[in-house]
Amino acid sequence: MHPAAAVPLARAAPPHVRRVAMAASRVACGFPSPADDYAERAVDLHRLLVRNDPATFLLRAEGASMRGAGIHEGDLLVVDRSVEAADGAVVVAVLDGGLTVKRLRIEHGRRSLEADAATGRARLSGGEAHVWGVVRYVIHVPS
Repeated sequence: MHPAAAVPLARAAPPHVRRVAMAASRVACGFPSPADDYAERAVDLHRLLVRNDPATFLLRAEGASMRGAGIHEGDLLVVDRSVEAADGAVVVAVLDGGLTVKRLRIEHGRRSLEADAATGRARLSGGEAHVWGVVRYVIHVPS
């Protein structure tokens, strides 16, 4: 995917389109627990997921190299271009003219990209590659 093909998150949508009801109770991932049958408040997903409107984009994940980081084929990545990438961050990088999602490693001042599925490592250097943005959230889209 070319960087220009990223979808910006805009606030132009009417408020009723962006709000989702949030239940008052949490849901257990283990054994079931009683849940309330009412909604506590509406949640604005945009407000929850986006810190910086002009710098935030949605990208759809392709491939399986980041399954170890919980990123699966078809998932939506909320990417913020204004966040500075730190060691261990999952980033979107421009590599060989295309976008790729990898974990950034910084060791002794050297930067490298690392797949979380042990499929290999690519060095970040000079004009070959650069960090395009930091993945802040992953929205899992079941297949």
